Amino acid sequence: MYYPTYRMRRLRRTPTIRRMMRETALSPDDLVYPLFVTHGENVKRAIPSMPGCEQLSIGHLLPEVREIRKLGIPAVLLFGIPSHKDSAASSAYDAEGVVQLAIRAIKDEAPDLVVATDVCLCEYMDHGHCGVVQNGEIVNDVTLELLAKMAVSHVEAGADIVAPSDMMDGRVAAIRAALDDEGYTDAIIMAYSAKFASAFYGPFRDAAESPPMFGDRKTYQMDIANGEEAVREALLDIEEGADIVMVKPALSYLDVVKMVKQETKFPLAAYNVSGEYAMIKAAAKNGWLDERACVMEALTSIKRAGADLIITYHAKDAVRWMAHEDF
Repeated sequence: MYYPTYRMRRLRRTPTIRRMMRETALSPDDLVYPLFVTHGENVKRAIPSMPGCEQLSIGHLLPEVREIRKLGIPAVLLFGIPSHKDSAASSAYDAEGVVQLAIRAIKDEAPDLVVATDVCLCEYMDHGHCGVVQNGEIVNDVTLELLAKMAVSHVEAGADIVAPSDMMDGRVAAIRAALDDEGYTDAIIMAYSAKFASAFYGPFRDAAESPPMFGDRKTYQMDIANGEEAVREALLDIEEGADIVMVKPALSYLDVVKMVKQETKFPLAAYNVSGEYAMIKAAAKNGWLDERACVMEALTSIKRAGADLIITYHAKDAVRWMAHEDF
C-alpha cells in the first residue's frame, strides 16, 4: 500500500494511540541500580564526575535502599571501596569486608531486594588491575582462585547474583565450580561477557577509586572494534555456567547488544556506564539537552536493541519519569 491510501502518521496522531502502538516499553523491572559502598561510618561522599551518585557507608546505604524499594526498582549492584588494598586483594574475600557487610545489612532491611555484586579485584588491589600481577603481567589462572573465593564470600553473605567483571578467561567456570562445591547451586552468575576497553569508564574509576597504577586493561578487556568476538565470549560464558550475559558499555555498543541477544537467546544485561551517564548530566546542566527526554530515549534504545536488564545510574530518575504518559 502506498500514500495516500496508507498514511503512517495515522498511528502517531495522539498520545494514547502512540502508547498503544509502542513496540518497546520500559518498566522498573528492567532496571538495576549500581551503588558504591565504602568503609567507615557516616560517610556520604559526592562523586563530582557522576552528579547525583555518592559513595555511601552502610548507615547511609540503608535509606537509599528504602528509597529504591519504594520506587519499585527490583535490584541493586554493589561495588566496594575497602579500607585496605594489597597485592592479594585480601579485602575482596574477607567475610567482614565492606561489600559482605553491606549485603547482610541490605538483606536485613529489604529481604526481597535482589542484591548483585561486582566480582572483580581492581578495587581491592594496590595496583588497580583486575588480576594478580607477576613480573609486570596480569596472570590469568592464579586470579581465578581469588575471584572464586570472592564470589563464594558474597553468596555466603546473602548475595543473589554474582557478576564477574574481570574478563579473565575461565572465570565463570571457576566461580560456578566453587559455588557448587559449597552447595550454592541456586546462586546466579551474571557474567560481564563482552566488557570493552572503553574510554567511557573514567567517572566510574573515580567513584570506585580503582584506576590502574601502570599500563592499561587492554590485555584482558575487549578491543572496541570487535563484535563477533563479543558473541564468542558470551557463548563461552554460557558454556561455563553463566545464567545472564552482559555487554558493557551499552550505548556505543548497541549493535553488539543486538548481536549477542540474537546469537545466544540468553537473558542479557547491558551496562549504561558512568561516562554515558556523565555526558547527559553535563549537557543537561548546561542547558544543551533535555535530561528527561534524553535518558528515556537512551534507555529505550538499549532495551530495543535486546537488553532484558539495564544497569544504569539513571534508574531512580527513570522510574519517576516513567509515570509520564508520553516521553
